[in-house]
Amino acid sequence: MNKTSALLLYEQGAWHGGFFRVTNTIMSQIQQQHTITVLVENHAGVLARVAGLFARRGYNIDSLAVSVTDRPEISRMTIVVNGDHRVLEQITKQLNKLVEVLKVVDYTETASVERDLALIKVNAEPHHRGELMQIVEIFRGRIIDMSDKTFVIEVTGGTDKLDKIIHLLEPYGIREMVRTGIIAMARGAKTATRSGRDMD
Repeated sequence: MNKTSALLLYEQGAWHGGFFRVTNTIMSQIQQQHTITVLVENHAGVLARVAGLFARRGYNIDSLAVSVTDRPEISRMTIVVNGDHRVLEQITKQLNKLVEVLKVVDYTETASVERDLALIKVNAEPHHRGELMQIVEIFRGRIIDMSDKTFVIEVTGGTDKLDKIIHLLEPYGIREMVRTGIIAMARGAKTATRSGRDMD
């Protein structure tokens, strides 16, 4: 920790005899990634209203995945944003005020399973194909299309896993890439579809 950071913590009352006490003020200023699930009524225009709340607060949405649930009248949004806890809490409260929003779940403090899917079109010259196939196998991906000059690779996993394989494929030349964005679900018996407004 540099001198400036230590001085800031000291001024906020967090420095005590060589130890730091995390105060509510400091916690509210910590920037972290939040994965949020929003269950909404499956109506036109709902996505724009939900995304607008984040835009008005100055949040850039890192990823957004939307799909219908096991109930056709309900859609599930999984939103990933970076920001401090205090502002995100305000956004969550505002989301809950929207008539179309049935439930909001922040998985930041919850044990959860998160997955992202990527399709990557990479140059595949004949003398590189063996190396590329080894990389794909290590990351448990699949080659789902090939041509004389390219492979299309499908890989599923957490954000770190996808970032790593993309980094390894870059030297070969990535021609095109698309990612679905993160989807998430709580571990165990807990679900996002229970105890929400109008969910019964």
